[in-house]
Amino acid sequence: MATVYAIEYTVKNSKGEVVDSNKGQAPLEFIAGKGQIIPGLEKEVEKMEVGEEKTIVVPAKEAYGERNEALIEKLPRSQFEGIELQKGMTLYGQSPDGQVIAVTVKDFDDKEVTIDYNHPLAGEDLTFDVKLVSKREATPQEALTGQIGTQGQCESGNCNNCGH
Repeated sequence: MATVYAIEYTVKNSKGEVVDSNKGQAPLEFIAGKGQIIPGLEKEVEKMEVGEEKTIVVPAKEAYGERNEALIEKLPRSQFEGIELQKGMTLYGQSPDGQVIAVTVKDFDDKEVTIDYNHPLAGEDLTFDVKLVSKREATPQEALTGQIGTQGQCESGNCNNCGH
């Protein structure tokens, strides 16, 4: 059966800078085995007991992967008309199969824009300070859909009919 975990965390990059945290906010909930968080973190959280706090170092290959220089591309500036470009900004687009993709603007001039399809944390070993807040069995609906807390929200019983 699928398990729902709820965690509090702070994550630091390889330079020790905090890049994200949910401390003092609602816990992050995820269903194990659904690819909802990075694999290296999920694997270690599954070994924890409720209430346990742990520092987990996740190597880049089990986080957002190694940097891939082939994912850096130069495109004509004309494709970015109407966008006030800044180095380091994130732009969102759509892949040919309809998936939302994020790219980082690495550089630009009057003719070209250099964009990076790598995740901003690719190539980084990440350090998580994690507390396992709760752990429970997923409901059949959660296990089926991968969405947490969806049971009882659809009057029709078929979430496709109501947009959930």
